[in-house]
This record gives sequence, structure tokens and C-alpha cells, in this order.
Amino acid sequence: MSYVSIAVCPGSFDPITLGHLDVIERAAALFDRVFVGIARNSSKTPLFDLPQRVALATDAVAHLPNVEVVEVPGLLVDFCTSVGASAIVKGIRGASDFDAETPMALMNHHLTGVETIFLHARPEVAHIASSLVKDVMRFGGEVADMVTEPVYAAMQQAMAEKNLYIRDTSRKDEQ
Repeated sequence: MSYVSIAVCPGSFDPITLGHLDVIERAAALFDRVFVGIARNSSKTPLFDLPQRVALATDAVAHLPNVEVVEVPGLLVDFCTSVGASAIVKGIRGASDFDAETPMALMNHHLTGVETIFLHARPEVAHIASSLVKDVMRFGGEVADMVTEPVYAAMQQAMAEKNLYIRDTSRKDEQ
């Protein structure tokens, strides 16, 4: 009998960042198969629709043969059960992430017995969060080193199309 270990790395991935990618790569080294489960978050207004997020994440993990990007249509634990996952892998940057994730981990375990494994962010990517990347870019800051090239290009296009760039009026143009 051969045992295959399966994990799910869930998130909204709007957009997928190098911080996410670090966690996914590390999970891919620990498990035989990893699903990157992309879900809708009703409390957020996404920059990218679900098919765009799936496509961008699929491109970002293309170098990982044991990783597949999929949409999570409902409860995460139901998805985990459907693919035979024994673990959920979540990246945490600090104590506030741990505090926010712990109740979800306990509920997921209560519902189906699936374990949650927390991977601490590596120091070089611990500051990267999708929401911060979008905010910095909106105000004209440079974020190309926090996402893959295709994600950066897609962000530029989406922000331009949606007119999301915010001009900093606190500085006067040099004459």
C-alpha cells in the first residue's frame, strides 16, 4: 500500500505574491501533492476575478510538478475531504496572523479532523501581503520585487483599466 500525502494551501490570492509562493514551494517539498485552493472572500473586493486569480496562480506554480491550482467552491473542509487532503498549510507572518488563523484551524479540525500546519514566513518575504502590495502600487510605489512578472503586468493593467491609481497630491511637482 502506498500512502500519498495531500495538502491544501488556501487563500484568495488577490494577487498571488512571492510570500504565497514561498509557502506553496515549501509545502510542495513536504507533501506528495498540494492543491492551491483559491476561494472567494465575501469581505473583500478583489482586483482580479476568480478565473484571473486561478490563471495567475497557475502560472506562478508552473515549476512545481506536484502542485495544482483549483477553485474552492464552498467550505474549505469539504474541498479537503473531496481531494483526500490530510492537512491545510497556511503561512503566517506573525502573532496577529496566528491569532486570526487559530480559530479557523480549530473549526476545520472540529468539522472533519483535518490538521492545519502553520509555516512561518521567511524574513525576506514576511512583509509581503496582497492587500499591502495593491495599496503600495495604487499610490505609485514599486512592487515588482514582491510578485512574479506576469502578476505585476496584470496588476498594472487591472489598475489602469479600473482607474485605481491614486495620485499623491501632498507633493508638489518639481518645476
